[in-house]
Amino acid sequence: MIYVDGLTKTFGGFAAVDGLTFQVKDGEIFGLLGPNGAGKTTTIRMLACLISKTSGDARIDDFSISNKEDSFKIRSIIGLVAENVGLYEELSAYKNIDFYGKLYGIPENQRKENTKHLLEELGLWGVKDRPVGTFSKGMKQKVAIARALSHDPKILFLDEPTANLDPEAAKVVRDSILNLKNEGKTIIVNTHNLDEAQRICNTIGILKTKLIAIGSPEHLKESLQSDKTVIDLEEVTDRIVAAIKAVSSAQFEIDGRRLVIYVKDPQTENPVLIKAITSVGGNVIAVSQVSPTMEEVYLKAVREKR
Repeated sequence: MIYVDGLTKTFGGFAAVDGLTFQVKDGEIFGLLGPNGAGKTTTIRMLACLISKTSGDARIDDFSISNKEDSFKIRSIIGLVAENVGLYEELSAYKNIDFYGKLYGIPENQRKENTKHLLEELGLWGVKDRPVGTFSKGMKQKVAIARALSHDPKILFLDEPTANLDPEAAKVVRDSILNLKNEGKTIIVNTHNLDEAQRICNTIGILKTKLIAIGSPEHLKESLQSDKTVIDLEEVTDRIVAAIKAVSSAQFEIDGRRLVIYVKDPQTENPVLIKAITSVGGNVIAVSQVSPTMEEVYLKAVREKR
């Protein structure tokens, strides 16, 4: 379990991270979602004990990032994949991973077993002896993930794991992350990729130096944005608009011959709306329900905090 309590980092007079409080359950994927400059990377660096915090605290597996002795213990149980993977490109995939296993003091026999397992899991065993410099971006990212797992950490931090990857490579990396979750790893992912966050994260925290929203993708959609009822009409008249206003306080938009109405409870509200329209002679052609996208939820949350 990871507990973050009032975590803050300032640079000069600028607060890069401002009073973050959240927790990450064992075995879940927690996504920090936010625009560039929101404080995502700074948060990861504090949690990984790479930079000091200004105030607040975080406990990782009951070790505090504020305690120097604990910080060494935290580093031993976490793996980090930075946005810049920083591999030794002249070395093979196998040697990159083996080198980091040595740094963590893993015995040779265990290193061999771990490295083979990781390369096989990530589909890289067949190219294990090739220099990493000859790999594609997606393959390099997989090597970086394997390297971060060389000492079998309980917790994995991933900073923009699919940034600058083509769709096929990004899918490979996402599948690898989901496989790690299935193996029981606890994972924190930094991303500004809305689709990615929705696909892989159990919980999402929307960050803009402060934590402005948190919950499952489904919860965020329900709490931050209403469903939309889209009613296609033969014609949108003033009488129809007046009828809608008479029975509902919901916000709505007129788009040509279409009404887009933001409802909270479609099951009970939609029949009332349709009855009101038809009672004044409106001719309903089609009715559809549209759930909010993660993009709409995210943009609404971020814009409201400007």
